Amino acid sequence: MSKKKFGKKKSTQIPNLTKTILDIIRKRPNQNFNYKQIASQLNITDASGRNQIIKKLSQLAAKQQIVEVDRGKFQFNGPQDYVTGTLDMTSKGDGYVVVEDLEDDIFIPSKHINKAFHGDQVEVYIYNTRRKSKNEGEITKVIERKKKEFVGVITISEKFAFVNIQDTKMYTDFFIPKSKINGAENNMMVVVELEDWPEKADSPFGRVIEVLGVPGEHETEIHAILAQYGLPHEFPKEVEEFANKIDTSIQESEIKKRRDMRDTLTFTIDPKDAKDFDDALSFKILENGHYEVGIHIADVSHYLKPGTILDDEAYERATSVYLVDRVVPMLPEVLSNNACSLRPNEEKYTFSAVFEIDENSKIHNQWFGRTVTYSDARFAYEEAQAIIESKSTSIPADVSLTGKAYKTDDAIADAILKMDKVAKIMRRKRMGQGAISFDKVEVKFELNEANEPVGVFFKTSKDANKLIEEYMLLANKKVAEFIGKQDPKKTFVYRCHDEPNSDKLSALQNLVGRFGYTLNFKSRKTTTQSLNKLLQDVNGTKEQNLIDTLTIRTMSKAYYSTENIGHYGLAFDYYSHFTSPIRRYPDVMAHRLLQHYLDKGKSADAETYEDQCNHSSEMEYLATKAERDSIKFMQIKFMQDHKDEKFLGVISGVTEWGIYVEIIDNKCEGMVRLRDISDDHYDFDEENYAIVGRKTKKVYQLGDEVYVKVKDADLVKRHLDFTLIGSKAEVETQG
Repeated sequence: MSKKKFGKKKSTQIPNLTKTILDIIRKRPNQNFNYKQIASQLNITDASGRNQIIKKLSQLAAKQQIVEVDRGKFQFNGPQDYVTGTLDMTSKGDGYVVVEDLEDDIFIPSKHINKAFHGDQVEVYIYNTRRKSKNEGEITKVIERKKKEFVGVITISEKFAFVNIQDTKMYTDFFIPKSKINGAENNMMVVVELEDWPEKADSPFGRVIEVLGVPGEHETEIHAILAQYGLPHEFPKEVEEFANKIDTSIQESEIKKRRDMRDTLTFTIDPKDAKDFDDALSFKILENGHYEVGIHIADVSHYLKPGTILDDEAYERATSVYLVDRVVPMLPEVLSNNACSLRPNEEKYTFSAVFEIDENSKIHNQWFGRTVTYSDARFAYEEAQAIIESKSTSIPADVSLTGKAYKTDDAIADAILKMDKVAKIMRRKRMGQGAISFDKVEVKFELNEANEPVGVFFKTSKDANKLIEEYMLLANKKVAEFIGKQDPKKTFVYRCHDEPNSDKLSALQNLVGRFGYTLNFKSRKTTTQSLNKLLQDVNGTKEQNLIDTLTIRTMSKAYYSTENIGHYGLAFDYYSHFTSPIRRYPDVMAHRLLQHYLDKGKSADAETYEDQCNHSSEMEYLATKAERDSIKFMQIKFMQDHKDEKFLGVISGVTEWGIYVEIIDNKCEGMVRLRDISDDHYDFDEENYAIVGRKTKKVYQLGDEVYVKVKDADLVKRHLDFTLIGSKAEVETQG
């Protein structure tokens, strides 16, 4: 029998071992690693592989790329180029990490996102790239998830399901075990909760926590918008029950603790469809000829006590959300529409700012405190406007809340006229001090009973709106001054607005220059004057909405803080939010603090209130995004019924993939993709905000008027695509 020869088994070399080991060790710079831990990470179990790792560790230590901190234990030996920041994903799948102390954001290629999502707090390793001057890095750890709930459409197969997430900044779908689809049917829109993302899994694992309904249907899409931003669409049962048990009756014992202003002429002016009235004005002529003007605000803090489930819910929400077809309130209806609402012919607890003011708007005295008031009348803005314009008591039928013409009380008409006169002086003074006037046109939809959009109308700010605005600004400003100027310093909630960034101002100058407008940025005064002149000059023009929007985007974002920096847009050194506690939690905070200081209380804890300010600012931002999304949804829905019509629009944006066009008649904005323009191949001219035809040399530029038709109105993806018919001159010449 012949002997078998056993040859020595050839060992397999581990590819890229140096890089792999360094990657493992540098991702955890403070941790010690031995060869066994490295082998475990690489799933290497054979002796040959382990020996290669031991050898490589020794070599790297000899080169001082790693350091042996203990026998057989190694640590990364290099600069601690690790920072933490917030991930901002792009729709292409790459990202940028925004770090507070770094001037430039860190670019993260898609392959180095490492399971982080948009908005997550992450740890990043910054590495140098020879080809690029900007910071580039790799995410090494997700510190905190921004959100764990996502909205998408579910696809169900025999053994499992996937949810395709709607958000353009989400680069992966979710794997859902069949046992966790929660009764969802195929192609339904759902809310999915992230449960885990196993090391070797391509997709995160999740479970369906809510079935929203059929994509494209009205209720489904509205609930999807709210869910996308983590906004609730109803109150928990226990919160409703708590609110319903609150004693909302007016008690004589409570009245005695307050300034009784029930006999002073008081009224409200609000939108005609308003359901909650959180502010009222009172008016009285004093013996010296001066006016006593009271700004009375619903005393929400009387009912909303800290530490209750109701207060916790209000704080979490932080703001009411105003969608196109509904309001998602901060407070349950028993408070927002009943107990706290300053309805006509009802006594209410209020928190007031009362001023002695002369006909030239000079303030002689002020008083702040809790009051009880009685509203004598309710007006819509249109009714108050009719009084201002006619200088009479007559309210025509077409603006009347009742639909019938009537005459209002002489005293109320007189009060409105006198207060309007003072408001106009206050406004002139404010503008003279450098305030910026944004009278942006609001797009509103006429809805039928099924919440279908049947028409579009525009809401503009008139004298009656500006009257209310001025007195609310006065109250907010004076309350902030009253606390802010005290010595020693006291913690308070301020509404802050920083100066605009100079680069953004220069970009705005370039853009408006295309329309023939100029700006002057030599000083704060010339900046605000030229911005106001611009906003005045564009009023009523085809480009008004575009330039209004661009100018607003140039401004810094307003926010809440205990650190006062003043309000640039209003030109106030001190400003707070005090006048809308039914719909804004910071106003409730301001009420509580003001009362605390009126009671001679010590300064509140700044850190606690700063955290609450940050939360309120964040929720306000999400609510604004939800509101915009609901408008976009309604615009697309409206345009679905107008597919065969041609519309005149203005080019409102130019990108490398297409041009954005805003229809003049209804302010709906959609995109014409470059690939869909059939008469030529168009190139993007970034410098001139234009696209240029290669053969024809035809130019379409920002601000040009063009005719378009609806190509696609997709409710689910919330995309509105147009087909370009041609320039205004071209189409109208052809007839």
